[in-house]
Amino acid sequence: MGTALVYHEDMTATRLLWDDPECEIERPERLTAALDRLRKCGLEQRCLRLSARAASEEELGLVHSPEYVSLVRETQVLGKEELQALSGQFDAIYFHPSTFHCARLAVGAALQLVDAVLTGVVQNGLALVRPPGHHSQRAAANGFCVFNNVAIAAAHAKQKHGLHRILIVDWDVHHGQGIQYLFEDDPSVLYFSWHRYEHGRFWPFLRESDADAVGRGQGLGFTVNLPWNQVGMGNADYVAAFLHLLLPLAFEFDPELVLVSAGFDSAIGDPEGQMQATPECFAHLTQLLQVLAGGRVCAVLEGGYHLESLAESVCMTVRTLLGDPAPPLSGPMVPCQSALESIQSACAAQAPHWKSLQLQDVTPVPTSPSTHSPEGRPPPLLPGGLMCKTAASALSSLLDQPCLHPAPPLCPAVALTAPDITLVLPPDVTQQEGSALNEETEAWARPLESLAQDETLTALGKLLYLLDGMLDGQVSSGIVATPPLAAAATLDVAIQRGLSHGAQRLLCVALGQLDRPPDLAHDGRILWLNIRGKEAAALSMFQVSTPLPVVTGGFLSCILGLVLPLAYGFQPDLVLVALGPAHGLQGPHAALLTSMLRGPAGGRVLALLEEDSTPQLAGILARVLHGEAPPSLGPYSVASPEDAQALRYLRGQLERQWKMLQCRPQTR
Repeated sequence: MGTALVYHEDMTATRLLWDDPECEIERPERLTAALDRLRKCGLEQRCLRLSARAASEEELGLVHSPEYVSLVRETQVLGKEELQALSGQFDAIYFHPSTFHCARLAVGAALQLVDAVLTGVVQNGLALVRPPGHHSQRAAANGFCVFNNVAIAAAHAKQKHGLHRILIVDWDVHHGQGIQYLFEDDPSVLYFSWHRYEHGRFWPFLRESDADAVGRGQGLGFTVNLPWNQVGMGNADYVAAFLHLLLPLAFEFDPELVLVSAGFDSAIGDPEGQMQATPECFAHLTQLLQVLAGGRVCAVLEGGYHLESLAESVCMTVRTLLGDPAPPLSGPMVPCQSALESIQSACAAQAPHWKSLQLQDVTPVPTSPSTHSPEGRPPPLLPGGLMCKTAASALSSLLDQPCLHPAPPLCPAVALTAPDITLVLPPDVTQQEGSALNEETEAWARPLESLAQDETLTALGKLLYLLDGMLDGQVSSGIVATPPLAAAATLDVAIQRGLSHGAQRLLCVALGQLDRPPDLAHDGRILWLNIRGKEAAALSMFQVSTPLPVVTGGFLSCILGLVLPLAYGFQPDLVLVALGPAHGLQGPHAALLTSMLRGPAGGRVLALLEEDSTPQLAGILARVLHGEAPPSLGPYSVASPEDAQALRYLRGQLERQWKMLQCRPQTR
C-alpha cells in the first residue's frame, strides 16, 4: 500500500532568537538536511507525499491542559524579551512567534500519518517534524518539545480509530519522560524507551528513567525503560536490546499499531548521544518492528543534531519502510558488558509482568557507576563535543557513499516447475522462466542420484539460474520449488553453488528431515541450523540443532533468542531457508522466520520449498521477501518448559562463541 512522507515547510520557521548554547542545536536545518537527502536518494519520489495540517486545539487537548495550550497560543504576539523570559520558566526550551503554528503542524503531521495508515491509504510512513515532542508534558514544555506529537497520535488512534493496544518505541537518546508520564497507568499503551542515563547523571536527570520504573496501577509493566549507563553504544547493543527485551514483550502485547519516537541523536556522530550506532542500524530496527501490527508503523521525528548523521539515518528508515532490504551491518556484532547489564536489569524489572520473560534467567546483575567507554570502544566525542578520529572517520566514510539514485530497488523472483500452479504475487515479484544451461545443470546433478530425473533437472536448472541472479545482484531474493524426495540434494547444490559463486559466509536454516550434507567443509563458512531436530545439540559453533517448538511463545523465543542472534553474529552473505519433509511449520510461522532473516544478509534470502507445499505458502513467502508484513501468529501462548530448557541449554553452550546470544554480562 506504500509509504507516506508527511512534511510542511512552515515547520522550519521557528528558530532561536537569542544566544543559548543549550538550545542552539535545535534548528531548522535539521528538517531541510533530511529532506534534501531524501530527495537526492530518490526516496521522496517513491513515497506518498502528504502536506501536514495544523492540529486543532481539541486534538491538542487529548493530552495537554487547556491552560497550557492557551499559554503557547499567546506566544504568537510576544516580543523577543517576553519570549526569552517565558522560555526561561521551562527546561531547555525556546519560544518563537511561529512556535504555536509549527508545533500544531508537527502534531497534525503525526495525526495525518496515523489516519493514513489506519484507513489503509498507506502501509506505514514517516512524519518529518519539528519541534519534537516526547519530553512535553500535560502542562509543560520541556527539552525542545512543545506538544507531545506521538502521545497525541496514540490518544487519537484510541479515540478515533478504537485501538486497544499501541506500542510506542522511543529510540531517541534522551528519555521521553513526557510520554511515560502521560501513559504510565494505561495498559493500552506499551511504552519502550532506551536512553543515555549514566546512573542518573545525564539529562533529564530523573530517577524514573531507570529500569525499575515500570508504570503504576493498571499500567504496571507497560512502561519499559532501558537506561544506557555508558556512551559509545553501537549496532550490536541496539540489536541485542530489540531481540532480548523489546520484541519478546511486543509479540506478547500484540500491538495494533506501532508508533516510533524516531530520534536520531542515538546515531553515530551526534553531540548529544555520543553513541556509535551507524545509520544502517536504524534500517534494521525499523525492519524488526515491521513484523508487528501487520506492518502498521508510524515513525515521527524527535531529536538528531548532527545534520549528516540525522539525514542518512532518516533515509535508512524510509528505505526500509518502503520495503527495501536493510543494508548489512558493519563491524563485529558483540554487545558490550555495560549494555548487557542494562538489558538484564530491564528484563529483571519486567519479568513479573510478562510471560515471555518468566522462563529466562533474569536475575538482576549489580552495576557499578562508570563513565568509561565500553570495552574496546574509544569515546566518540571528546570534551567540548569534538568527534574523536575513529568516529569522525567512520561517519565520513558512511556519508561519502553515493545514494542509489535513480536505480529502482531489486525485487524477489519465484521459480516453480509445475506449470499448473497459479500464484498471486505482488506486482514487482517476477515468476522466473529462465534456467541454467543443460550441461551445467547435469554437471551439478551427476554426483547426486536423486537429481537424475528430468523433472528434478528442470528444478535444479531454475535453482542455479535464480541463485546466480541473487549473487550477481540482479534479484534481491527468491523462492524455488523442488520435487519431492530431492530437497536434501537440492539444498546441497544450493550451498555449494553459493559458496563457489562468491558467498563468503552462508547461513542455512533447515526445517524438517534435512541433515547437513556430509561432504561440506568445516571451515567456518557455513552455519548450519536445523529446526525440528530430535534434540537440542551444538555439535560445533557452526552446527546447531533444536526441536521445533510446539507453541507460539516457544517458536518466537527460538527465533528471537537463538536464530536471529546467531544470524546477526555470523553476518552471512546469503541465507538459505529450506522447508524439507515434515517441516511442521504453518504458513504464518514460515513467513515470520523468512521475513526476519532478511535483515542479517541484506535481504539475500533464498527459500527452498517442496513442490507439494501449498501454492499459498509460496505466495506468502514471496510477499514477505518483497517487504510486506507477515501474517499474525495468533494469540500468544507461553513457551513450554521443555522448549525453554532446550533454548537455555543451547545458549549456554554457544554464547561464549556467539556473543549476540548473551542477554546478561559474563562473569570473569
